[in-house]
Amino acid sequence: MIRVVVVDDEALVRSGFGLILNAAADIEVVATATGAQAVAQVREHRPDVVLLDIRMPDVDGLTVLRELRSRPGPPVVAMLTTFDTDEYVLTALHSGAAGFLLKDTEPEQLAQLVRTLASGGVVLSPKASRTLLRGHPGTEPAVVDQEAARVERLTDRERDVLVLLAGGLSNADIGTRLHLGTGTVKDHVSTILTKLRVGGRVQAALLAQRAGLLDTGPDEPDDTK
Repeated sequence: MIRVVVVDDEALVRSGFGLILNAAADIEVVATATGAQAVAQVREHRPDVVLLDIRMPDVDGLTVLRELRSRPGPPVVAMLTTFDTDEYVLTALHSGAAGFLLKDTEPEQLAQLVRTLASGGVVLSPKASRTLLRGHPGTEPAVVDQEAARVERLTDRERDVLVLLAGGLSNADIGTRLHLGTGTVKDHVSTILTKLRVGGRVQAALLAQRAGLLDTGPDEPDDTK
């Protein structure tokens, strides 16, 4: 059972997400909270996943995120927002969030996105993340060139893994798609993070998006690679 805490300043959003997620047989919303209540609720209920509103009037989502990330064994956190160009999203992703969800996400997709987060995947809407990155080019040309050079150092198989990682797949799911063992995928991911000089899967996914790797899918599996 995947344990979830929903944090939002609007009671209607909290109850709506709770109803949708509790309808899934493998997900339980163990608590809902406002920003001011969030840290205490997470500490009490120890969820696997926290869905955290990024903009709240009492305590904002970035403050809650930093507090949760500073504690040992933090849950996976995904930010909730109504805007795919929200300037705070990129800050949240670089502060340890595992992705972001738009509040108008289709109900039938919501449970699967929570499963993706719980299994170690990232949740980045390709359309939204492209818009976000266009709105926040954020880096000097020299840095972009350095990032492109790092991507060029990846092998074909590592690029395949990176594309699937950025699509939200867990190591096990990537292994299934590419006919690789989970341990092998884990080794590939570790090597990718080292070569790209990033601290986690979300940063790798953002770099892949910026490099244009997500415009096309991975190559067909080739066991000779």
